[in-house]
Amino acid sequence: MLTISDLSLRIAGRLLLDHADLSLPTGAKAGLVGRNGAGKTTLFRAIRGEMPSESGRIDLPKGARIGGVSQEVPGTDEALLDIVLKADTERAALMAESETATDPMRIADIQTRLVDIDAHSAEARAAAILSGLGFDQDAQLRPARSFSGGWRMRVALAAVLFSQPDLLLLDEPTNYLDLEGTLWLENYLARYPHTVLLISHDRDLLNRAVSSIVHLEGKKLTFWRGGYDQFARQRAEKAELAAKAAEKQDARKKELQAFVDRFRAKASKARQAQSRLKMLEKMDAIDMPVDEHVAPFRFAEPQKEVASPAIRLEETAVGYEPGKLILKGLNLRIDADDRIALLGANGNGKSTFAKLLADRLKAEEGKMTVAPKLKVAMFAQHQMDDLHPNESAIEHVRALMPQAPEAKVRARVAQMGLPTEKMMTAAKDLSGGEKARLLMGLATFEGPNLLILDEPTNHLDIDSRRALTDALNAFSGAVILISHDRSLVESTADRLWLVHGGSVAPYEGDMEDYKSLILSLNRTSKGDKSKPSQSKAEIRRDAARKREEMKTLAKKIKEFESLMGNAQKRIQAIEAELADGDIYENDPARATKLAKERSDASVKLAETEAAWVEASEAYEGAVKDV
Repeated sequence: MLTISDLSLRIAGRLLLDHADLSLPTGAKAGLVGRNGAGKTTLFRAIRGEMPSESGRIDLPKGARIGGVSQEVPGTDEALLDIVLKADTERAALMAESETATDPMRIADIQTRLVDIDAHSAEARAAAILSGLGFDQDAQLRPARSFSGGWRMRVALAAVLFSQPDLLLLDEPTNYLDLEGTLWLENYLARYPHTVLLISHDRDLLNRAVSSIVHLEGKKLTFWRGGYDQFARQRAEKAELAAKAAEKQDARKKELQAFVDRFRAKASKARQAQSRLKMLEKMDAIDMPVDEHVAPFRFAEPQKEVASPAIRLEETAVGYEPGKLILKGLNLRIDADDRIALLGANGNGKSTFAKLLADRLKAEEGKMTVAPKLKVAMFAQHQMDDLHPNESAIEHVRALMPQAPEAKVRARVAQMGLPTEKMMTAAKDLSGGEKARLLMGLATFEGPNLLILDEPTNHLDIDSRRALTDALNAFSGAVILISHDRSLVESTADRLWLVHGGSVAPYEGDMEDYKSLILSLNRTSKGDKSKPSQSKAEIRRDAARKREEMKTLAKKIKEFESLMGNAQKRIQAIEAELADGDIYENDPARATKLAKERSDASVKLAETEAAWVEASEAYEGAVKDV
């Protein structure tokens, strides 16, 4: 489907891809990963033909349609549903022509083609996509101008999904989605009928929505089968094997060089010395994966502890206008060491609740009691605009500590994770991740007791997200977290609160329970109604069918378990053989073959494990239904 050959890309004098190659088969679902600034978005631009390459070529099948989200939908008076329907340009053109065509043969051709492309179900399909992305039936009929930029980005995403291009390019699509929208998108992409290439730093999305990973590292592209966790595991194994091989090679080089140095001058040993010199020259350097350093996040610790509860709400209500309450009847307490994640679709009041806790909104009703000397820090993506675009990180921090010497100012900037070469860069020229680090460091500068984070991961790569997770777990104060990143929520929060229906209340389930709830609600919203009552004969037939399904699933589970056992035994046998260090010297071809076989066996084992889990879950579900 997509073939990249010998591709080199350069932007602003910086080489991003250097003679890179990639072959992405038709129908593949691939995640494009790499560090911030590695060139992922630039590669997308090249695939779309928006920028020239320095060398090489990008090939797609003739007539293949490429689709992606480049900008938000304009704020016009057009209804959202109509905007999405227009994205299928062929359908729109045929529908328009059908109203004016007079030639009977042409009318017949138009109607036949409309049937072929399932045009008459288009409105239902467009509505389903908009619904999955958070637009109810009333919102779908409202004009685009009545929505903010973030919501219009969702409409742009809905439009490209509806048009179903042959190659779908998505660049961080979850940055403007909530958790509910992310869960829907994950399931939609997994079933998408064409090829997908997805830039994302959402580990869960990369584990569930794609079946392969394209890694951009060292200006090269490498294709890996499996989701992100499988890719990370295989890459770590490859690095470990390469490290061992490099260690063996270095030892062998030293041994050969020592022989050469000792006997080069002796006539009787000159031939042997020359032979070893040639062996040294023929030894190719072993490629080692480069592990770039990821700066940690460091949050200033609270100078003084506060007593629990840090905040107590009693019949509290809040809104933006008098008499128009967003949340009401809140009876909650936040203790000094709480880790709480807020769940709920965008528009239900999560950010409103966060602003109430941060004292950016005042309670309209009820009572809000705050512990004495409680310091609250809040980070939200929209605060990026609060940075002074022409001032550097040094200048931002110096304003908070004007009497401090330059060394201390630089030390505080370094604690935020900005490298020395970026400390004097104007804020407008920093990357999204660097701006997020600076803003987070400024927000927590005074050592808060309560840290409120509203979508903190939008511009962070996977390794930086892991660093943020470590920092939150090390922070001694309380944390309120709003995030569509399930991995971050599951790794840092020990309590879940659901913001829904004008209230906030503890949610007793875990994130998997919440995912199931969201998906079941999505199915219901698409028209899944309770089935009409069945006759006794129909009930018996259904029960017999389910028993047969259970037998089939039980057989599959046993087969998968057998395959898993065989794969594990083979991997153990290979590892035992590779553990003999002499194999790298005596039979390097055999070592390479075994290493590849082990990698393939690991991939096969992971795939079998995934199939086993799916079959087991299906079996458990069938048991409950019988």
